[in-house]
Amino acid sequence: MAAYFFDSSALVKRYAKETGTAWVFSLVRPSADNRLYLARITGVEVVSALTRRERAGLLTSSSVAKALTRFQREFANRYVVIEVSPNLVAAAMKLARTHALRSYDAVQLAAALEAHRARMAAVTLVLISADNALNSAAIAEGLAVDNPNHHP
Repeated sequence: MAAYFFDSSALVKRYAKETGTAWVFSLVRPSADNRLYLARITGVEVVSALTRRERAGLLTSSSVAKALTRFQREFANRYVVIEVSPNLVAAAMKLARTHALRSYDAVQLAAALEAHRARMAAVTLVLISADNALNSAAIAEGLAVDNPNHHP
């Protein structure tokens, strides 16, 4: 069993076909028996990303409705959700300043680091993100990183 923390740029690939979708699916499918972590805000970010793709005409309303139903079910039952607490926000503020991250990227990184610290005695946690700035900051903070865009 492996442990992965998905930011929204990577997780949306589970619900909308794009570069890296097959690889992401191989990590999140139940038979892979991986431990999957997300920040609570990822729910909002994935819904937003899918809706924006629908409004831009990149996805059909039907495919988005199915994807959102699947995502909401899996969000409630499949993923370990890291809550956005006052301590996590304080850590995110420091990370935003240290690495000049966008606000939610800093929250994502703070949540990944929290999940990583909780797993220190277990299998190493890998951050899965398609965001290069977030990946660079995560590496600087000592996390293992993989980018789904490198798995076509």
